[in-house]
Amino acid sequence: MMSEPDTQSTPTRPRRQRSLKGLSFKRILPNIQTLLALCAGMTAIKFGFEDRWEAAAFAIAAAAILDALDGRVARLLKGSSKFGAELDSLSDFISFGVAPAIMLYLWALQDAGRFAWILSLLFAACMALRLARFNTLLDDPDAPAWKANFFSGTPAPAGAGLVLLPMIISFQIGDEIVRSTELVSATMVIVATLLVSRVPTLSFKRLKVTRAWFMPTMVLVILLVAGVFTVPWFSLTVILVLYLLSFPFALQKHAKLDREWKKQKTPPETEKSPD
Repeated sequence: MMSEPDTQSTPTRPRRQRSLKGLSFKRILPNIQTLLALCAGMTAIKFGFEDRWEAAAFAIAAAAILDALDGRVARLLKGSSKFGAELDSLSDFISFGVAPAIMLYLWALQDAGRFAWILSLLFAACMALRLARFNTLLDDPDAPAWKANFFSGTPAPAGAGLVLLPMIISFQIGDEIVRSTELVSATMVIVATLLVSRVPTLSFKRLKVTRAWFMPTMVLVILLVAGVFTVPWFSLTVILVLYLLSFPFALQKHAKLDREWKKQKTPPETEKSPD
């Protein structure tokens, strides 16, 4: 007779137990901020359909503030992740690409025919291209360290602020002049071009203040905060105009650093020995 197999000698496989590891709140806090920025962008679209233009512009400004904070909070709390980076890009596209395009279409372009809608599509598409290029440039290992002080093209929040500049000005002087189809169309084309351009613009993420400039910087920040709370639209206009004026300085500084980097990278010519 054949003996039955010895079941006791056969090792039994332990069941795989998946441990449910919870995420700490500090790791998901940056993602919550990003989602709040996305909600602010969507709310701006809602306010646009209701002709509540100041509320819509405030919602975009809130999205920009949340966008500026989520990355810094992620680095501070060591909660950066690939998931958060992808979510941030999607939020930026909605808040700074889709929302401003729809707002300006409803505000000044909807009676201008099909060409006006093409401009809105152009701006949103350029914003998407700008964000996609930004994500790919982050992984460039050959870029010199000083490149981190510059953006290639206008960043998304700044692009949203610049394209909404005619609307922001209208809150102060009325919309008889700045609400024209021609001015808004030209602004959208120019800003869309800046988004996808290679024009270097300053990045203030790694801005360092020397001891000599510490007190003046603190005074400027206090004046800026006071201005935002008292005359918000005028203060925002001044900030955007100063940002535009920084373009020539950024071009000059970038060109200088690029020349110095290329000189260091190029090996010196070796003298030919005589025959």
